[in-house]
Amino acid sequence: MDSNKKSGILKWALILSIVIVINLFFNVALSYIYNSPDYSDFCPVERINKVIQNEQECLNKGGSWSEYTKPRELSAPDQDLEKISGFCDQEFECRMAYQSAIENYDRNVFISLIALGVITFVVSLILKSNIVVSTALSLAAVLNFVIASIRYWSSAHELIKLIILAIALVALIYIAYKKFSDQ
Repeated sequence: MDSNKKSGILKWALILSIVIVINLFFNVALSYIYNSPDYSDFCPVERINKVIQNEQECLNKGGSWSEYTKPRELSAPDQDLEKISGFCDQEFECRMAYQSAIENYDRNVFISLIALGVITFVVSLILKSNIVVSTALSLAAVLNFVIASIRYWSSAHELIKLIILAIALVALIYIAYKKFSDQ
């Protein structure tokens, strides 16, 4: 193997390593600085869940009542056969609060990762004299945008998704033009 080919392989290995480590660093730093909501903080685990048999009791406990199409019979060891007309989702309200907190967390992490990606890309343009570092930082920024979008995708509204994709497309075309144009 000639030295130019070996040097090219080593450069790309270094570029890939920088891309991976930068993105790992950003994500670990964010998880250290900004803790994600914990489900048990919103919905404490009870050792014994009582079977709730009517809508009012369910609503009083912060649950959501769902009617069965046909009443079902429930047999308990210490009770006679009873008819139950529905099911109580006892964690409904606390789960909705948790879901809201997760969506806020995902949005804030998305904004933070995008900001870090923009900073990384700007630094790559400043350091364009070193092709290895510049390329690594550009690719790290692109991967960071992809990771940020994937983390936020399930929480984002359709219009936000369209805007994210439009910005990504413009950014990629701009990167390709700046990095690979014959100026």
